[in-house]
Parts: sequence; C-alpha cells; structure tokens
Amino acid sequence: MICPACDRKLTPVTTQNITVDVCKKGCRGIWFDIFELQKVDESHESAGEALLDIERDEYVSVDLSVKRNCPKCQDIPMMQHFFSVKREVTVDECPKCGGYWLDYGELGRIRESFESENERREAAKKYFEEVFGQELSEMRQESKEKMERAKKIARMFRFICPSYYIPGKQNWGAF
Repeated sequence: MICPACDRKLTPVTTQNITVDVCKKGCRGIWFDIFELQKVDESHESAGEALLDIERDEYVSVDLSVKRNCPKCQDIPMMQHFFSVKREVTVDECPKCGGYWLDYGELGRIRESFESENERREAAKKYFEEVFGQELSEMRQESKEKMERAKKIARMFRFICPSYYIPGKQNWGAF
C-alpha cells in the first residue's frame, strides 16, 4: 500500500495481536483496518505503545488540508471527522472498507482522551444530552399531549358509535 499523505510505501508492523501499516521513514502516519484502532485507542492498551514512536524523514512535509484517498481501496476518498465527542482529533475514515488513517501524533492524542470505553460512552451520553436534551424533552411532551388527545377522541367515539360499528369489533367487516 502507498501512504495517502506522502506517497511512500507503507510498512506492515505487528504489535502483539494486530498488524497495521505505517509510513516508516516518511510522515509516520498509520493505517488501521476496520476494528484495529479499537484495540489501541486507550492508554491502558499496551499494543498501542509501539506505534507512538515511528521513524521519520524530517524532510517530509504533509498538507493536512488535502483530501486523501484510501490506501487500501485506492480511488475512494476518505471522510474526515472527529474521533470523539471531545472534538480534539480529526481522523480520515474510508467509507468503503471502514479503515482509519491517522497522521503522526493523532494516535497519542486519542489515547490520552479517555481512560476507558465506559468513560468514552459517558462523555458521548453527556454530549448528546447537552445537544439534544431540551429538544427531545419537548418532543416527548408534545407526543404525550397528542396521545392524550387521540385517547379522548377514541373515548368519544366509543359512546357515540355502538361497538359493532367500531372497526375490528364486528364479524361482517368495517363500516
């Protein structure tokens, strides 16, 4: 595979039970296939330690604003998005194969963000509540009010129409 940032050849590196592709003696970027990043994204996961310090060519410069293609799928442009709700690290993800490209230093910042998966989930839950909490609460209240109005109308029809006229209560069909 070819590095999407500096066009050098990526080198497979195995650390514990995962193999990732790194840009050794280049820009020091790392390619993670789908689900590999989850095995090294927390500081207590020792597999990620070996990936924090990769050899670099000091003359290689990387333009972080350029849209990159997936090194695995080649012609598929990767999507840039924040890795977590803290919005501190932007990663490149392939929409086809689900792999991630991390520029040098991004793995270290990701590992420092959360101590555990529970902490990550709690932060996401809190962020979701901050962003959508009031709106969801209003929608729930509105839905309850609509449901109560529908029940009142249904109760009125129960007294207005005999039960054999209410759809589903008769043997001969709907009215």
